Amino acid sequence: MRSAARSAAVSVILSGLLSGAGFALDAAEAYDWPLPDWMPRPSVPEDNPMSAAKVELGRHLFYDARLSGDGTVACASCHDQGRAFTDGRQVAVGIHGTHGKLNAPSLANVAYLPVNSWANPHMTSLEFQALVPLFGEAPDEMGATGQEARIFATLAEDPYYAQAFAQAFPQQPRPELFTVTRALGAFQRSLMSFDSAYDRFKYGGELDALSDAAKRGEQLFFDHRFECYHCHQGVLFTDNFKREGSPWVETGFHNTGLYADYPVSAPGRIEFTAEPGDAGLFRTPSLRNVAVTAPYMHDGSIPDLRGVLAHYAKGGREGHSNQDGMIVGFTATEAEIADLIAFLESLTDKRLLTNPDHADPWPKDHPARLKRAQP
Repeated sequence: MRSAARSAAVSVILSGLLSGAGFALDAAEAYDWPLPDWMPRPSVPEDNPMSAAKVELGRHLFYDARLSGDGTVACASCHDQGRAFTDGRQVAVGIHGTHGKLNAPSLANVAYLPVNSWANPHMTSLEFQALVPLFGEAPDEMGATGQEARIFATLAEDPYYAQAFAQAFPQQPRPELFTVTRALGAFQRSLMSFDSAYDRFKYGGELDALSDAAKRGEQLFFDHRFECYHCHQGVLFTDNFKREGSPWVETGFHNTGLYADYPVSAPGRIEFTAEPGDAGLFRTPSLRNVAVTAPYMHDGSIPDLRGVLAHYAKGGREGHSNQDGMIVGFTATEAEIADLIAFLESLTDKRLLTNPDHADPWPKDHPARLKRAQP
């Protein structure tokens, strides 16, 4: 019975997710991407074009705990702006204090990622990914399953949403699965982060933007001795990337040798492919803003950057038959480790962390945030 009910619920969800496909293009308007000249625009789904009205609606929904089953968990509960949209915990915590299985990933520049999951290679859409925290039951994150009608009715009664949905979706002006997931996707695509000290030094011509230690750390980062850049490559410092007009996308999953036997709760890409060669493989995270996104690794098992460097210096913690061949260990002086950390710290974009365009829009006494859990 539970399986049949779950299948029925999935059918309803997918029906709702697709029901507005014929109307989405009507909301299209010019959108001013907050990007520097040197950065190409990201890829955007044809059925969810960007608009300022949709991004602003998505921001309100992102911070609205009424999307959860008991009004206590919002997207922002695990994605805090001050931490580059991570939560500082080892693993995410959902409704009723339920602990998840994985560390909450950063949402900065998520528009450029072809895969929106630590391990699921099929999770290629932010709109589809939104269903996981909303309706997922293993673990239970926001606990909205079975409460869709009540939640959408509650949103419809809010005076802000009465106008905002009409502005963002003129031909489908109601809070429903299609419009909610599209607006959340649009807001997340607006979270651009390209104003770090390293950006100003590398692309902006500000030669004094980077400290001498960070400059030495950059040289070490791209040195074959450390091999950091093979996986943390390109403008996002990850081997996962897609942009507007890309003839192909780059996807990178690696086994970093954390465990000899990966736990059943987080086994890696094998969970979705059943391929033995995918055991322990997880998506390479971007290193942008890495200094404010501790703890690290897919399960948050390493508390700080020094610990991460020690892990790779050792050549992995426990080792695994699928461990990436680039992780062979290295030796480094204490001064070199300090320089590498200085370089990683130079990737922090303080404007992202404080940009009012990304901040909580709700008053403190508003029902959207009154009971909302914070990291």
